[in-house]
Amino acid sequence: MPEAASVQAVRASIGDSEFDRDTAVTRRAPGVYDTELSAGWTIINAVNGGYLLAVLGRALADALPHGDPFSVTAHYLTASRPGPAVIRTEVVRTGRSLSTGTASLFQYDDEGQEIERIRVLASYGDLDALPDDVRTSAEPPVFPPMDQCFGPQDAPDPGAAGSAIADRLMLKLDPATLGWALGAPSGKGEMRSWFGLADGRDADPLSLLLAVDALPPTAFEIGMSGWVPTVELTVHVRCRPAPGPLRVSITTRNLAGGFLEEDAEVWDSTDRLVAQSRQLASVRLG
Repeated sequence: MPEAASVQAVRASIGDSEFDRDTAVTRRAPGVYDTELSAGWTIINAVNGGYLLAVLGRALADALPHGDPFSVTAHYLTASRPGPAVIRTEVVRTGRSLSTGTASLFQYDDEGQEIERIRVLASYGDLDALPDDVRTSAEPPVFPPMDQCFGPQDAPDPGAAGSAIADRLMLKLDPATLGWALGAPSGKGEMRSWFGLADGRDADPLSLLLAVDALPPTAFEIGMSGWVPTVELTVHVRCRPAPGPLRVSITTRNLAGGFLEEDAEVWDSTDRLVAQSRQLASVRLG
Protein backbone atom coordinates (compact mmCIF):
# COMPACT_ATOMS: atom_id res chain seq x y z
CA MET A 1 0.00 0.00 0.00
CA PRO A 2 1.25 3.55 -0.74
CA GLU A 3 2.48 5.70 2.09
CA ALA A 4 -0.21 7.95 3.56
CA ALA A 5 0.04 11.69 3.08
CA SER A 6 1.26 13.73 6.01
CA VAL A 7 -1.57 14.98 8.20
CA GLN A 8 -2.31 18.65 7.77
CA ALA A 9 -3.66 20.89 10.50
CA VAL A 10 -6.53 21.94 8.23
CA ARG A 11 -7.51 19.98 5.14
CA ALA A 12 -9.73 21.40 2.45
CA SER A 13 -12.72 19.28 1.50
CA ILE A 14 -14.29 18.44 -1.84
CA GLY A 15 -16.60 21.34 -2.69
CA ASP A 16 -14.78 23.77 -0.39
CA SER A 17 -11.23 24.19 -1.70
CA GLU A 18 -9.20 26.47 -3.91
CA PHE A 19 -9.59 24.02 -6.79
CA ASP A 20 -13.39 24.10 -6.44
CA ARG A 21 -13.50 27.89 -6.25
CA ASP A 22 -11.15 28.34 -9.21
CA THR A 23 -13.08 25.88 -11.41
CA ALA A 24 -16.50 27.31 -10.48
CA VAL A 25 -18.93 28.19 -13.25
CA THR A 26 -22.08 30.34 -13.09
CA ARG A 27 -25.03 29.48 -15.29
CA ARG A 28 -26.00 32.56 -17.30
CA ALA A 29 -28.62 30.83 -19.45
CA PRO A 30 -29.42 27.20 -20.29
CA GLY A 31 -26.15 25.70 -21.53
CA VAL A 32 -24.16 28.94 -21.12
CA TYR A 33 -21.76 29.51 -18.21
CA ASP A 34 -19.52 32.33 -17.05
CA THR A 35 -16.20 31.58 -15.36
CA GLU A 36 -13.01 33.32 -14.28
CA LEU A 37 -9.79 31.55 -15.22
CA SER A 38 -7.43 31.91 -12.27
CA ALA A 39 -3.81 33.00 -12.67
CA GLY A 40 -3.03 30.54 -9.88
CA TRP A 41 -3.03 27.61 -12.32
CA THR A 42 -0.55 28.96 -14.84
CA ILE A 43 2.84 27.69 -16.00
CA ILE A 44 4.85 30.85 -16.68
CA ASN A 45 1.96 32.80 -18.33
CA ALA A 46 -0.03 29.91 -19.80
CA VAL A 47 -3.12 28.43 -18.16
CA ASN A 48 -2.60 24.71 -17.50
CA GLY A 49 -4.51 22.42 -19.85
CA GLY A 50 -5.66 20.02 -17.14
CA TYR A 51 -7.08 22.90 -15.10
CA LEU A 52 -8.94 24.14 -18.19
CA LEU A 53 -10.35 20.66 -18.74
CA ALA A 54 -11.64 20.61 -15.16
CA VAL A 55 -13.38 23.97 -15.67
CA LEU A 56 -15.19 22.74 -18.78
CA GLY A 57 -15.81 19.42 -17.06
CA ARG A 58 -17.65 21.21 -14.26
CA ALA A 59 -19.87 23.03 -16.76
CA LEU A 60 -20.72 19.74 -18.50
CA ALA A 61 -21.53 18.11 -15.16
CA ASP A 62 -24.20 20.78 -14.70
CA ALA A 63 -25.46 20.71 -18.29
CA LEU A 64 -25.80 16.91 -18.60
CA PRO A 65 -28.15 14.65 -16.62
CA HIS A 66 -25.16 12.54 -15.47
CA GLY A 67 -22.53 14.06 -13.21
CA ASP A 68 -19.32 12.06 -13.66
CA PRO A 69 -16.90 12.33 -16.60
CA PHE A 70 -16.21 8.98 -18.25
CA SER A 71 -14.47 10.02 -21.47
CA VAL A 72 -13.38 13.58 -22.22
CA THR A 73 -11.57 14.67 -25.38
CA ALA A 74 -10.31 18.23 -25.73
CA HIS A 75 -8.72 20.09 -28.61
CA TYR A 76 -6.72 23.13 -27.54
CA LEU A 77 -7.22 25.73 -30.26
CA THR A 78 -5.62 28.89 -28.87
CA ALA A 79 -3.77 29.73 -25.66
CA SER A 80 -6.09 30.63 -22.76
CA ARG A 81 -5.33 33.57 -20.50
CA PRO A 82 -6.26 34.27 -16.89
CA GLY A 83 -9.46 36.28 -16.72
CA PRO A 84 -13.13 36.05 -17.69
CA ALA A 85 -14.38 33.39 -20.09
CA VAL A 86 -17.68 32.00 -21.28
CA ILE A 87 -18.48 28.31 -21.81
CA ARG A 88 -21.18 27.19 -24.22
CA THR A 89 -22.41 23.62 -23.94
CA GLU A 90 -24.69 21.44 -26.04
CA VAL A 91 -26.36 18.18 -25.08
CA VAL A 92 -25.76 15.75 -27.95
CA ARG A 93 -27.47 12.66 -26.56
CA THR A 94 -28.89 11.39 -23.29
CA GLY A 95 -29.34 7.76 -22.34
CA ARG A 96 -29.93 5.70 -19.23
CA SER A 97 -26.25 5.10 -18.44
CA LEU A 98 -24.40 7.70 -20.51
CA SER A 99 -24.95 11.25 -21.71
CA THR A 100 -22.83 12.99 -24.33
CA GLY A 101 -22.26 16.71 -24.76
CA THR A 102 -19.92 19.32 -26.15
CA ALA A 103 -18.43 22.39 -24.52
CA SER A 104 -16.37 25.28 -25.87
CA LEU A 105 -14.59 27.99 -23.93
CA PHE A 106 -14.33 31.50 -25.38
CA GLN A 107 -12.40 34.63 -24.47
CA TYR A 108 -11.77 37.97 -26.16
CA ASP A 109 -8.53 38.62 -28.03
CA ASP A 110 -6.56 41.89 -28.02
CA GLU A 111 -8.83 43.31 -30.73
CA GLY A 112 -11.97 42.59 -28.74
CA GLN A 113 -13.02 39.69 -30.94
CA GLU A 114 -14.42 36.53 -29.36
CA ILE A 115 -12.07 33.61 -29.90
CA GLU A 116 -12.51 29.93 -29.10
CA ARG A 117 -9.80 28.55 -26.82
CA ILE A 118 -10.73 24.90 -26.30
CA ARG A 119 -13.42 22.52 -27.58
CA VAL A 120 -14.50 19.36 -25.72
CA LEU A 121 -16.58 16.29 -26.57
CA ALA A 122 -17.42 14.21 -23.51
CA SER A 123 -19.51 11.30 -22.25
CA TYR A 124 -20.76 11.38 -18.64
CA GLY A 125 -22.28 8.71 -16.43
CA ASP A 126 -22.52 7.56 -12.81
CA LEU A 127 -19.27 6.07 -11.52
CA ASP A 128 -21.00 4.73 -8.41
CA ALA A 129 -23.28 2.59 -10.59
CA LEU A 130 -20.41 0.68 -12.21
CA PRO A 131 -19.86 -2.99 -11.27
CA ASP A 132 -16.94 -3.84 -8.98
CA ASP A 133 -15.52 -6.53 -11.28
CA VAL A 134 -11.92 -5.74 -12.30
CA ARG A 135 -9.88 -7.92 -14.70
CA THR A 136 -6.66 -6.20 -15.67
CA SER A 137 -3.04 -6.76 -16.56
CA ALA A 138 -2.17 -3.19 -15.56
CA GLU A 139 0.10 -2.84 -12.55
CA PRO A 140 0.61 0.24 -10.36
CA PRO A 141 3.91 2.06 -10.81
CA VAL A 142 6.64 1.27 -8.32
CA PHE A 143 8.72 4.14 -7.01
CA PRO A 144 10.05 5.35 -3.67
CA PRO A 145 7.88 6.48 -0.76
CA MET A 146 6.94 10.12 -0.67
CA ASP A 147 9.68 11.18 1.76
CA GLN A 148 12.29 9.88 -0.68
CA CYS A 149 10.89 11.82 -3.65
CA PHE A 150 11.35 15.48 -4.53
CA GLY A 151 9.08 18.39 -5.43
CA PRO A 152 9.49 21.97 -6.68
CA GLN A 153 10.03 23.18 -3.11
CA ASP A 154 13.17 21.03 -2.90
CA ALA A 155 14.90 22.90 -5.74
CA PRO A 156 17.80 25.25 -4.83
CA ASP A 157 15.64 28.18 -5.99
CA PRO A 158 11.98 27.07 -5.74
CA GLY A 159 10.69 30.30 -7.33
CA ALA A 160 12.94 30.22 -10.37
CA ALA A 161 10.45 28.36 -12.59
CA GLY A 162 7.82 31.05 -12.18
CA SER A 163 4.91 28.59 -12.26
CA ALA A 164 2.04 29.58 -9.99
CA ILE A 165 0.49 26.12 -10.33
CA ALA A 166 3.38 24.61 -8.35
CA ASP A 167 2.09 26.32 -5.20
CA ARG A 168 -1.30 24.62 -5.59
CA LEU A 169 -0.07 21.08 -6.11
CA MET A 170 1.60 18.46 -3.98
CA LEU A 171 4.11 16.89 -6.35
CA LYS A 172 6.83 14.49 -5.22
CA LEU A 173 8.69 13.14 -8.24
CA ASP A 174 10.46 9.81 -8.46
CA PRO A 175 14.22 10.57 -8.41
CA ALA A 176 14.67 8.15 -11.32
CA THR A 177 12.76 10.62 -13.52
CA LEU A 178 14.50 13.77 -12.26
CA GLY A 179 17.71 13.56 -14.28
CA TRP A 180 16.61 16.51 -16.41
CA ALA A 181 16.60 18.79 -13.33
CA LEU A 182 20.25 17.89 -12.71
CA GLY A 183 21.37 18.30 -16.30
CA ALA A 184 21.50 14.53 -16.91
CA PRO A 185 18.21 13.38 -18.48
CA SER A 186 17.78 9.60 -18.70
CA GLY A 187 16.50 9.65 -22.29
CA LYS A 188 13.69 7.27 -21.32
CA GLY A 189 10.73 9.64 -21.68
CA GLU A 190 9.24 8.78 -18.29
CA MET A 191 7.83 10.91 -15.49
CA ARG A 192 6.42 9.57 -12.21
CA SER A 193 5.14 11.41 -9.19
CA TRP A 194 2.99 11.36 -6.10
CA PHE A 195 0.17 13.82 -6.70
CA GLY A 196 -2.30 15.76 -4.62
CA LEU A 197 -3.65 19.25 -4.07
CA ALA A 198 -1.56 21.41 -1.75
CA ASP A 199 -4.49 22.22 0.54
CA GLY A 200 -5.10 18.53 1.23
CA ARG A 201 -8.36 18.21 -0.73
CA ASP A 202 -8.92 14.58 -1.74
CA ALA A 203 -9.20 13.67 -5.39
CA ASP A 204 -12.51 13.35 -7.21
CA PRO A 205 -13.33 12.70 -10.88
CA LEU A 206 -12.94 16.37 -11.83
CA SER A 207 -9.51 16.71 -10.23
CA LEU A 208 -8.39 13.61 -12.14
CA LEU A 209 -8.73 15.74 -15.29
CA LEU A 210 -6.07 17.98 -13.77
CA ALA A 211 -3.86 15.16 -12.50
CA VAL A 212 -3.14 13.70 -15.95
CA ASP A 213 -1.63 17.01 -17.13
CA ALA A 214 0.10 18.32 -14.01
CA LEU A 215 3.58 16.74 -14.13
CA PRO A 216 6.61 18.18 -15.93
CA PRO A 217 6.69 17.19 -19.61
CA THR A 218 8.31 13.86 -20.44
CA ALA A 219 10.21 15.77 -23.14
CA PHE A 220 12.48 17.07 -20.38
CA GLU A 221 13.64 13.54 -19.54
CA ILE A 222 14.23 12.87 -23.26
CA GLY A 223 16.68 15.76 -23.19
CA MET A 224 14.51 18.43 -24.78
CA SER A 225 13.85 21.82 -23.22
CA GLY A 226 11.29 24.41 -24.15
CA TRP A 227 7.53 24.78 -24.29
CA VAL A 228 5.36 21.66 -24.78
CA PRO A 229 1.77 22.83 -25.41
CA THR A 230 -1.04 20.30 -25.61
CA VAL A 231 -2.76 19.89 -28.97
CA GLU A 232 -5.28 17.18 -28.01
CA LEU A 233 -5.97 15.40 -24.73
CA THR A 234 -8.29 12.44 -24.08
CA VAL A 235 -8.99 11.31 -20.52
CA HIS A 236 -10.80 8.15 -19.38
CA VAL A 237 -12.01 8.23 -15.78
CA ARG A 238 -12.33 4.60 -14.63
CA CYS A 239 -13.61 4.91 -11.05
CA ARG A 240 -14.01 7.33 -8.18
CA PRO A 241 -10.63 7.65 -6.40
CA ALA A 242 -10.22 6.64 -2.76
CA PRO A 243 -8.98 9.27 -0.29
CA GLY A 244 -5.24 9.71 -0.11
CA PRO A 245 -2.40 10.62 -2.46
CA LEU A 246 -2.42 9.55 -6.09
CA ARG A 247 0.45 8.14 -8.11
CA VAL A 248 0.83 9.39 -11.68
CA SER A 249 2.97 7.68 -14.29
CA ILE A 250 3.52 9.22 -17.75
CA THR A 251 5.48 7.79 -20.68
CA THR A 252 6.44 8.91 -24.15
CA ARG A 253 7.65 6.46 -26.77
CA ASN A 254 7.81 8.58 -29.91
CA LEU A 255 8.91 12.14 -30.54
CA ALA A 256 8.92 12.88 -34.26
CA GLY A 257 8.25 15.85 -36.48
CA GLY A 258 8.04 18.17 -33.49
CA PHE A 259 5.20 16.23 -31.80
CA LEU A 260 5.09 13.64 -29.05
CA GLU A 261 2.45 11.54 -27.32
CA GLU A 262 2.12 11.19 -23.56
CA ASP A 263 0.32 8.22 -22.00
CA ALA A 264 -0.68 8.72 -18.38
CA GLU A 265 -2.01 6.39 -15.69
CA VAL A 266 -3.36 7.58 -12.34
CA TRP A 267 -3.54 5.15 -9.40
CA ASP A 268 -5.22 5.78 -6.06
CA SER A 269 -4.26 4.81 -2.51
CA THR A 270 -5.93 1.38 -2.87
CA ASP A 271 -3.79 0.45 -5.91
CA ARG A 272 -6.70 0.95 -8.29
CA LEU A 273 -6.30 2.47 -11.74
CA VAL A 274 -8.66 5.47 -11.59
CA ALA A 275 -7.79 7.39 -14.78
CA GLN A 276 -5.90 7.05 -18.05
CA SER A 277 -5.09 9.58 -20.72
CA ARG A 278 -3.28 10.15 -23.97
CA GLN A 279 -2.30 13.53 -25.29
CA LEU A 280 -0.59 14.86 -28.38
CA ALA A 281 1.72 17.79 -27.70
CA SER A 282 4.01 19.92 -29.83
CA VAL A 283 7.60 20.53 -28.75
CA ARG A 284 8.82 24.08 -29.17
CA LEU A 285 12.49 24.16 -28.31
CA GLY A 286 13.76 26.85 -25.98
